[in-house]
Amino acid sequence: MRGVNAPTVRRIRLPADHSSPGLAREAIRTIAHERDLSGILDEALLLVTELTTNSVVHAGTEVDVEITAADTSLTVTVLDFQPGTVVPNIPTAGGANLDERGRGLLLVDQLASSWGTLHFDGGKGVWFRLDVPGAAGPPSPTPPGFEIPLAPAPDALGALGWSGTGTSLTEVAEELLQRLVGVIGAAGAALTLDEGDGPHTIAAVGRLTGSVDSGRRVPLRVTKPWRAELLVAGGGGNPYARPLTSLAADRLMLLVENHRLRRADSERRTWLTFLADASELLAQSLDVELTLALIPRLVVPRLGTWCAIHAADAGGELRLAAAAHADESMLTGLLDALGQAAPQLKEAMSTDAVVPLGPPLEGYVVALIARGQHLGTLTVGGGGDTWQRSEEVAVVEDVARRAALAIDNANIHAERRSIAQALQRSLLPPQLPKAEGVEFGAEYVPTGEGVDVGGDFYDVVPLSGRRWLVVVGDVSGKGVQAATVTGLVRDVTRVLVRDGRPLPETLKRINETLLERGAGRFCTLCLAEILRRQDGTLDVALHLAGHDQPVLLRADGRTELAGQCGTALGLLDTINTPRTQITLAPGDTLIFYTDGVTERRRGPELFGVDRLRREAGQLAGFPADVVAARLRATTLNFSQEPPRDDIAIFAVRNDH
Repeated sequence: MRGVNAPTVRRIRLPADHSSPGLAREAIRTIAHERDLSGILDEALLLVTELTTNSVVHAGTEVDVEITAADTSLTVTVLDFQPGTVVPNIPTAGGANLDERGRGLLLVDQLASSWGTLHFDGGKGVWFRLDVPGAAGPPSPTPPGFEIPLAPAPDALGALGWSGTGTSLTEVAEELLQRLVGVIGAAGAALTLDEGDGPHTIAAVGRLTGSVDSGRRVPLRVTKPWRAELLVAGGGGNPYARPLTSLAADRLMLLVENHRLRRADSERRTWLTFLADASELLAQSLDVELTLALIPRLVVPRLGTWCAIHAADAGGELRLAAAAHADESMLTGLLDALGQAAPQLKEAMSTDAVVPLGPPLEGYVVALIARGQHLGTLTVGGGGDTWQRSEEVAVVEDVARRAALAIDNANIHAERRSIAQALQRSLLPPQLPKAEGVEFGAEYVPTGEGVDVGGDFYDVVPLSGRRWLVVVGDVSGKGVQAATVTGLVRDVTRVLVRDGRPLPETLKRINETLLERGAGRFCTLCLAEILRRQDGTLDVALHLAGHDQPVLLRADGRTELAGQCGTALGLLDTINTPRTQITLAPGDTLIFYTDGVTERRRGPELFGVDRLRREAGQLAGFPADVVAARLRATTLNFSQEPPRDDIAIFAVRNDH
């Protein structure tokens, strides 16, 4: 176990980039708090920042930092992996050398209780020790291989430290410039910054009169395309003016880089939020036209003053699908100009690259590509240079990718819905037959948005001798497999009844077919054979194979449930489907329905059979198609939610 007075040692390896000084400071801060060394924390942070910055800037290698904290002292060693000698350039009265190597040692010599340099095979380093004020520190012999400390720097060098009162780039830069001007006796100093749109003065103190001497114009090494420069007027009589100016330039470089990184990070978070919101909005739409119309509204005015979407047809020809302009009065002129930009649009489609547009559009064209398919183009204009930085162009490309996926998803959804609707129509009669004295009316509502084929179906089969067979069924499940079974039941029923088979035998054969080929699906089925008699009545022979009982609506508005429930088909080898004989007098209506009607929900409440009977009772005397349509509307209006199950309603009315 470590003793009470045993030193605490930390070793870290830092990358060769601008994050190293911050990571080193964090390590110093942590260990200083652990050993209660706050009295020397500021000096330690300043020195480790200078040494790690010099290692990153001049050596360009990874940096090893070793921190040893005792009760009354803190020792820090900073190593890089570039062989050579640490040679500080101490200015003399005869002039000042502007070589940047070794300037951090001026601060080390000024502030450290002791320090030295270290050389090893493959690298070099600097160590320093800070003693707690008032504590008797141990003697500091020069370790083997260390060089002798250099001559002291001027006392005013410590004045270049930052007091920590400023927060913005301008405030901190002005404070540092003020200290620099005071230390070297300059007339004035300024920091200029060019972010790609021309130089701007960020901070200035004192007077900058006449031309600035080239020796006092110090470029800062900041990330391109940014450019920054420190300008100092006067102060040439101070022998330490140039190295201190260069030291201040290093600090200003770090300030500018930190400002750039903070702003880039803020912009990145803003763009990520924008892209996330755009993706969420695009994902909510599965309608092609709505998606196309939404995209320009998302782009304008965030990414440009105008935006246009061109969609590609099956032959690859582009058509204008949607456009938006921040100033709607200029939309007509925009559309005219876009008509002249067809070559650039086709170029973007063929090259998959960002294609610039010249005046009068002043924008860019990006191809809309999703899953390897060219869906069209996204064109955005900013009316000048307001958004043409690389970051904005990259965001436009990202928006184009997300928009293309949304359009492709909407196309897939539309195609799927079209296929489902076509398949569903093939399972229902194209039109109901017209017969003397008998009215038929039917309504069908698919589940959800109509992208799945439901298992509900109905049919009317004309028979000989003034007879008709009404078929209403519900196959379990949804989708293509359910549609396959539905078609199987429908076709087998038609073949058997037209072959003259009795209804009980027909149901038996359908049950056997489902057991053999139904893939585990079952079906509820209602067969009603209708015969028109000479006296104007309709005789109905009703067989229910697990299906809900139909509602018998009398001409005077009374209702009752008809038929006896039997066994569903496709479940058991043996079924029981009792026959029920019903007579429909003139004006009577027999209403068939599937469970999508009675099981429609409004929260915990079901539509139910009783409600269906009450609603049907109000429709006495109406034609069969009106009865079906009214019940459909009543069922849908019962809840605000889309149907969870498909709905089929079929009405037979004695119109004699």
